[in-house]
Parts: sequence; structure tokens; C-alpha cells
Amino acid sequence: MPTPSMEDYIEQIYMLIESKGYARVSDIAEALEVHPSSVTKMVQKLDKDEYLNYEKYRGLVLTPQGKKIGKRLVYRHELLEQFLTLIGVNKENIYHDVEGIEHHLSWNSIDRIGDLVQYLENSPSAVEELKHLHKESDDS
Repeated sequence: MPTPSMEDYIEQIYMLIESKGYARVSDIAEALEVHPSSVTKMVQKLDKDEYLNYEKYRGLVLTPQGKKIGKRLVYRHELLEQFLTLIGVNKENIYHDVEGIEHHLSWNSIDRIGDLVQYLENSPSAVEELKHLHKESDDS
């Protein structure tokens, strides 16, 4: 199992490859706001743990396991953003909140949140009721 730090790297690498077709150390460093030397160390660890294949000066490619985990991590992040949006969390807080909680939830919890998001999306009246509750608490 990858550590939370490894998850951040795998997620970012997956997103870069999906959007650009490749992920360079400099792109990863910029996206995660870390030094390139830190990225190189982590990429070497991810290579050793078989989440990706890395050749110095040639780039990196996620292994099938790395792709599977990367896809699941992106799903988790997007689901939590969607959930917090649906329940009325202020937009400016969502990214920071997701970053704070995503590594602390079990996959069972993530799946249940997915069920709840699906329910809320199929129940506009429930979402409106939540909005009404927010308004009442804001007015108090």
C-alpha cells in the first residue's frame, strides 16, 4: 500500500499523463510545489515499489498497478470535491479540505460517500433541503 505522500505523487503523475501524455520531474515538482530532487527520490521509490518505471533522463511510465491506483486516487479526490460541493461547503475551502481528509478515509468510507453523492444527485429536493438548512444556520 502506498503511503499518503506516495499517493499524492501517483495521483499527480496520473493526472499529468492523462492531460499531457507525459509527466516530467519538473512538471511533478511544479504541481506539488516541491524541489525536483524530492521528486527524483520519490520517483525512484515508486519505481522500486513497481508503481512506475523510471529511467533517468528518459522519463517515467506508470505500471498497470500504478495506473489503477492513480485512477482510483483521482476518483477519490473528485468525489470528495463533489460531495463537499453538494453539502454546501464554501468553494474557497473545498480543495484544502479535500487535501486534508482524503488520506484519512478508508475506501469503505469513500464508497459510502459515493453512494450518498449518487443519492443526492438523484434527489434534488434533498439538496434543496440542505441549502435551506444552511441558510437557516447562516441567518442565526
